[in-house]
Amino acid sequence: MDREAAAADEALRTRSHTTHRAATLSLLTLDTAAWCGGFLGAAWTRYEFDLTAAATGRVLTVALACAALYALLTLLRSRLYGRYPIGSAGDARGLAGTAAITAAVTLAGVLPWAERPVPATTPLVGGTVALVLMAAGRGLWRLHADRHRPARHAERCLVYGVDAASERLVRVLLHDPDSSYRPVGLLDDAPESRGLRLEGLRVLGGREQVGAVVRATQARTVIFSMTGGDPRLLRDVRTRTLEAGATFKVLPPVREVLDRPVHATDVRDLQLTDLLGRAHRVAELAVERGGLAGRRVLVTGAGGSIGSELCRQIARCEPDELMMLDRDESALHALQMSLHGRALLDGPELILADIRDADGIARVIADRQPDVVFHAAALKHLTLLQRHPGEAIKTNIWGTLNVLEACRDVAEFVNISTDKAANPTSVLGYSKRITERLTAHRAAQLGGTYLSVRFGNVLSSRGSVLTAFQAQISAGVPITVTHPDVTRYFMTVQEAVHLVLQAATIGRGGEALVLDMGEPVRIADVARRLSAEADHPVDIVYTGLRPGEKLHEHLFGADEADSRPLHPLISHVPVPPLDPDEVRALDPYADPEELVKRMAAFCETIGAVLPALPGQR
Repeated sequence: MDREAAAADEALRTRSHTTHRAATLSLLTLDTAAWCGGFLGAAWTRYEFDLTAAATGRVLTVALACAALYALLTLLRSRLYGRYPIGSAGDARGLAGTAAITAAVTLAGVLPWAERPVPATTPLVGGTVALVLMAAGRGLWRLHADRHRPARHAERCLVYGVDAASERLVRVLLHDPDSSYRPVGLLDDAPESRGLRLEGLRVLGGREQVGAVVRATQARTVIFSMTGGDPRLLRDVRTRTLEAGATFKVLPPVREVLDRPVHATDVRDLQLTDLLGRAHRVAELAVERGGLAGRRVLVTGAGGSIGSELCRQIARCEPDELMMLDRDESALHALQMSLHGRALLDGPELILADIRDADGIARVIADRQPDVVFHAAALKHLTLLQRHPGEAIKTNIWGTLNVLEACRDVAEFVNISTDKAANPTSVLGYSKRITERLTAHRAAQLGGTYLSVRFGNVLSSRGSVLTAFQAQISAGVPITVTHPDVTRYFMTVQEAVHLVLQAATIGRGGEALVLDMGEPVRIADVARRLSAEADHPVDIVYTGLRPGEKLHEHLFGADEADSRPLHPLISHVPVPPLDPDEVRALDPYADPEELVKRMAAFCETIGAVLPALPGQR
């Protein structure tokens, strides 16, 4: 087998060398003809279309000398800088530079002659014409190669959407020989798009023509570009695609493939989150990544859904050091694997610690001296905390207090909160509202940028309703919904992390930032959509609201105003401070009902009007 593989590799190298040699000879012939044609054309027009045989001979001699010099310079450039693909941008830059040098050298050689073999203008005009001819030849070469390049297992596909992202996708799919898809046409509903062409592909119709175009082009896949896409449009196009017998794929929003070009591998299957009807607002949030560059950043709860995505986004901001703290060693292992593709657990960036351990947290902060702290560690399951309020006190309240007290010399502190802290009715909401107030107290004491970030349910996070529904569908059991009319605010993990990073840039001490999450989503509608997507019948069972649950969540408390002084999608809410000594008096082992009442008392509406933050009215 090894001998056969070696023989196959040798045959492949021989074939590649032969192809390269043939291409080089063809280009040499093309370039020589271009120089001769350019010089002849320049001289012919210079002599007013009356060029003698002797003059023609002299022009051709100079042109051949130019072609030889050009070939020598091209060979030298290829060896020094490497060879660019024919017709690429690098090839075009090298072509222009080498042609300019050749023309300049020829002009310098002609000028000293008393009786010049060609007019002085010929090298300049002829070199320009030769450059145009050589560039046109390479362009045609590239076009022919792209159209006749064999694509391995490439499926004929249609791309729905005409925008910058889909244009880049079409270009990648056409020019990548290993692409799994070969575009044969475009689809778009905009009337002004009809008849347009991208990379030679024409817009063949809109959503109404999906079935007819699929049959006419024999396309096996429709790729939907989701940049700014309406979820209702997505569902409609998907339905029509499946009815036509084709496969439906999506290209995620450009912000989801952050800071890099579109690749063929970005095309993916439709995810259930794409069908929820929730508009992605993250694209409208401009995050200043330079704010974390060169700084020491610590993330608590780094192994959780928010914490891990936060670490991935912060890593792109080029911090001086990113420190990831969690008490779950398996979560830290998975996080390091997602960041580096390996998880040896031997780096100083991983910190195994528990925020309940006040002395341990104090030592970590004092030793590592972070500039910015993102506090994401918390217990979050509402029903469990309702039954065990003492655990919410020890982790969510006292744990946050431990971190706050250890961060006396930290410049910025961002506490991750929840919409359940607005008009709270549950232990989870009470505990997170108290952490907001404790953070505001620290800001008032130290005058630093200590603030909270409040958002709704994060799609596909661990323990989220969507994850639970998917697990129930996979297990073949009914989907359980608490109430037919219950609604919740949803956001993607990318939106949540963008909001947190934005808070570090525009947030001010003593406030809570709230993202405009659009309209709340009816949970029963989500259940019905997921049920319709399942490959087997799934029932929906209503179980009733559990203790502490609301029918509808709020983003703002009764005493809070929606003020957006710095960004149209982010509200700034002042938070009344709370003295830590008051919560230290709580007894986590007291009677649960009495404990809940005491926590609720810390969250009662403040009678006094809070002073407005700078920039607010």
